[in-house]
Amino acid sequence: MNKKALAVLMRARMRPTDPSKLALSPLSKEANQMISNSQEKQSGQDGFRKPDASSKIERSFEHVQKSMHLAISMNKTDMDAELNEFSEGYFSLSHENRQNLLLILAKDYDLNRMQIRELIKQYLGLEPPNISGSEAQLRSGQEEGFLSAFYRIEQNLRHALKPVYDVLFERLNTHPGGLRFLSILRADILSILAEENIASLRALDSYLKDKLSTWLSPAALELHQITWDDPASLLEKIVAYEAVHPISNLIDLKRRLGVGRRCFGYFHSAIPGEPLIFIEVALLKNVAQTIQEVLWHDPPIPECDSTCALFYSISSTQPGLAGINLGKFLIKRVITLVKREMPHITTFATLSPIPGFMQWLLSKLASQSKLAAEENISNSSKDTSATTFWENMLEPGEERVLMDSSENFASGKNGMEVVLNLLTSTNHEWTNSATLLSALKPSLMRLCVRYLLQEKKRGKALDSVTNFHLQNGAMVERINWMADRSEKGLQQSAGIMVNYVYRLENIEEYAQSYFSTGHIHTSSDIRHYVELQSH
Repeated sequence: MNKKALAVLMRARMRPTDPSKLALSPLSKEANQMISNSQEKQSGQDGFRKPDASSKIERSFEHVQKSMHLAISMNKTDMDAELNEFSEGYFSLSHENRQNLLLILAKDYDLNRMQIRELIKQYLGLEPPNISGSEAQLRSGQEEGFLSAFYRIEQNLRHALKPVYDVLFERLNTHPGGLRFLSILRADILSILAEENIASLRALDSYLKDKLSTWLSPAALELHQITWDDPASLLEKIVAYEAVHPISNLIDLKRRLGVGRRCFGYFHSAIPGEPLIFIEVALLKNVAQTIQEVLWHDPPIPECDSTCALFYSISSTQPGLAGINLGKFLIKRVITLVKREMPHITTFATLSPIPGFMQWLLSKLASQSKLAAEENISNSSKDTSATTFWENMLEPGEERVLMDSSENFASGKNGMEVVLNLLTSTNHEWTNSATLLSALKPSLMRLCVRYLLQEKKRGKALDSVTNFHLQNGAMVERINWMADRSEKGLQQSAGIMVNYVYRLENIEEYAQSYFSTGHIHTSSDIRHYVELQSH
């Protein structure tokens, strides 16, 4: 696909037209045909082909199951045709039949647990050699015999502890296009697990995830700066996969790849022309506090005057690679590259969304308001012993200001109910009132810090973005009020965004302390909010 087709595609996306009518226009056909041709060419390079309509009809579930079995059981030198047949057949299956096939793979090609139990019995029945004797004794035939028996059973155990489907994964990984196909397989597995927790499928996913993590090690990935001069097929993928701040048009795309900006992606040779993950960087004078400071039309300063590299968007392109932390290595390598090319950059930070804050906050407010109503706890009640689970999430001063400021906007028996009603109002009406914004700011900012630092899952930060940056070695620097007034920003976090800072000299130390103890490093500004929580 060329730049003309990309422009046509993006113009088509922006038209407020019924998609079914849009597909009939000549320009839309031209763009779609160019994209289709590009994808077909890509599929040919990969080795796997998605089937056409006739081949979808021809392949039955039994046929695909048989080709999967042959791809596992056949001699390695004869398997290429069966791997192709299996992949093409898999794409032709319905969602339900894909699920059935993956369940067969997970259950029928799992470990041989009877064999494992027998090997363990044999191992436990061996008498360990007496290694306290002299060197001559250790080298005696008797000692060597003991050790040989241990080594043999240990080797057999290692082999038995590999499920049979390991053969399929290994063969696909070395087959053209196989890594991409494995990513699609895992995306389907995750989709099924999101609906139903099936133990055998969970084990299959865990095993495949470990395999992909090994195959996608930093040594196997290539860091590439994405520019306007790259092929349009690649640029189209950047537009499609941008998950944080959508790219609005061709001018916006060119701007994000131009002066004062950088875009870097991790690529793998087995998935050519498509980044596995990419990161967008803005070169600024200071750490930005609002997204408007980042998504400017023209660079606010010359690149040579910038001192801050701000990461404002990190997007993964492969759903099947979820949970594999490619971003950790990407950020570190980008920092190293930017620092080497632009020594005047001294600060590396993010302006990040807080995707789980509003969901957590609204749930807490709703449950606490319900408890307050059931226990008949009033706004001014100082007695919280009425119920073990009740907690007033608002400070007394915050609650008084909110009750006074919200009379004309929302009602409620207590401050938490008022806040709940305000935040769930249609069209986010509270954001249009300076009085309400001022009244809500202290409590929402304080509760946001509580969410970021104190709400945990398995000892780590509950918020996914927070956990990502902390395990990569960042610290929580600052939270920013009304930093993203977009619909998405207000729905996710009431418009609040957070700056994480990567201090080169502390990255490894901070990552290790977070990993081992869950400790979160913060700035003095953030600690101020923590101190307010404890009073």
